[in-house]
Order: sequence, then C-alpha cells, then structure tokens
Amino acid sequence: MRSEEIQVRTGGRETVLDLTDRVTEFLARHGAEDGLLHVWVPHATAGLAVIETGAGSDHDLLTALGSLLPKDDRWTHRHGSPGHGRDHVLPALVAPFLTVPVLGGRPALGTWQSLCLVDTNVDNPVRTVRLSFLAG
Repeated sequence: MRSEEIQVRTGGRETVLDLTDRVTEFLARHGAEDGLLHVWVPHATAGLAVIETGAGSDHDLLTALGSLLPKDDRWTHRHGSPGHGRDHVLPALVAPFLTVPVLGGRPALGTWQSLCLVDTNVDNPVRTVRLSFLAG
C-alpha cells in the first residue's frame, strides 16, 4: 500500500475544497494502475464528499449544512468560535473517509464528480488529508 499525508489550506472559512487534482497527482507519483484509493481526514471537524463543484452544488452543500447545523449557541460543545460545537457534529453527516476505485491510474469518477474536503471549522485553516492507494 502507498500512503502519504498532504496539507491543504482552507483559508479559515467554510469551504468545499476540490482535492481531485491532488489525488490524481498522488496516484501518478506512485505509479498507480488499478486498485482502491482511500482518503481519510484525521480531524474531528471535517469530512469528505464526492460532489459536483463549480456549478453551485458546493455552495448549496454549505447552505444545507448551515440549515441542518446552525452556527448558534445550542451546542453543548462550546470551545472555539461561536457555534463551533456544530463543527464536531459534521463528521457524523459528512464522513471523514471515502474510498474510490482507481482504473488505469485515475479515480473512477463520473463526469461531474470531484473528491472534496468539507470544512465548516473556521478555527482551523490548515488540514491534513491522508491518501492511501491499495493496488488490485
């Protein structure tokens, strides 16, 4: 298995950050052909999603998460910025892991699909993502 961590900057704002190019570079660097790519975010306040970006779906996802997890004082977990407790609930809805088939050295994604980091935690502007490839 090939595995490495990458660092990504979210800019200290809520974001859906497309990781597809970074994932493709990782696969090329390790000479990946066919197998499985596992992506893991070792954070208690971030998740991963396969979603279309660039056409507004990324913004829609953040809007939906804002409705489901309002940034207010209802949360028991209260350290950090106001409403930060909701960031700790996020990984229960947007899992911190995903697995994608790799065919011919590329993630087997649909036409409009991208691998994205979903981060609503404005208190942590730098994230670690672990990429692991298991050859088939």
